[in-house]
Amino acid sequence: MPLERSRSHVRSRSRSENKELTRQALLRAALKLLSQNSFDSISLREVTREAGITPTAFYRHFDDMDELGLVLVEESFGSLGTMLRDARADPTIADDAIRRSVETVVIHVRDHGPHMRFIARERHGGVRRLRRAIGRELGLFANELAVDLAAFPVVDRWSTDDRRMLADLIVEVMVSMAADLLDADADERDELAHRTERQLRLVTLGAMTWRPRPA
Repeated sequence: MPLERSRSHVRSRSRSENKELTRQALLRAALKLLSQNSFDSISLREVTREAGITPTAFYRHFDDMDELGLVLVEESFGSLGTMLRDARADPTIADDAIRRSVETVVIHVRDHGPHMRFIARERHGGVRRLRRAIGRELGLFANELAVDLAAFPVVDRWSTDDRRMLADLIVEVMVSMAADLLDADADERDELAHRTERQLRLVTLGAMTWRPRPA
């Protein structure tokens, strides 16, 4: 009996591993197709053909193409939020937090190029569920940044709404840089990172002189 249970466990684990491998193959196939196409222009059959599985097998992993796209959105942002929180961990040195945050985004785009290209295209793309999912992820970044900004000098005296406004500006600058990085060579990436640091320092310089409107 113990031997039979052991064999059953191995078979179960093997099936689970094979299922995950197939799921990852579908995600990779979709990303490959999305390198040259928008999400609403690729079909389930194209994705399964690229992945080397039958269309009916797709539904063992995703309810529909939109669900696959939502998983790609989640994967695209991945650990970026945690990395950015670590980058701005020391509120006493704003310039250092800016530099580390820019470096973090540059590294993330380098390591997750296909995912970030997908985000850049679909942020304003034709699939509403994906647009909203991307917007929610960016909104979460802005919310977390707004909370962290409360630890920085001057900004700590701002209202929650004003800190969120500043956070939205910073996120927009970062998103713009990420999109530009996708097709940049090494020299251009360095220049983009340097320019973004300057833009963010300009934003923070303006923030230091901001006077919230009286209630």
